[in-house]
Amino acid sequence: MTIEFRETTDLPAQSVLALYRSNHWSSAEKPEQLLRGLKNSHALVTAWDGEALVGLANSLSDGFLVVYYSHVLVHPEYRQQGVGRELMSRLMKRYEGFHQQVLIADSNAQAFFRSLGFVPAGETRSMWIFDGSEH
Repeated sequence: MTIEFRETTDLPAQSVLALYRSNHWSSAEKPEQLLRGLKNSHALVTAWDGEALVGLANSLSDGFLVVYYSHVLVHPEYRQQGVGRELMSRLMKRYEGFHQQVLIADSNAQAFFRSLGFVPAGETRSMWIFDGSEH
């Protein structure tokens, strides 16, 4: 298996939706908004196995001080193979030295993000107004 990593916002809609659906993310139910959101990311890194989109990570940022990693997805068949680690490594390198790097990690992903250096944010608590299921 050879995975190619690309930084692009030009993504085939069906590939994106298939990846989000494979991860059971509710944002796949809002395809137009999802695609627009990804296109307007501050940075977007994708992982491809041939023509198949197998991973994606994006960020939202002010470009100087704060970055929020909003989506990190790897197709279930490609997990535990370094794809997510490479996606995050590429994004984190771009934001090295930023004052604040933030993400929300569900319970299944917390160990992975801890391995990248993320820690719980002190006594703060994640809060949201959310129009969807857990993802």
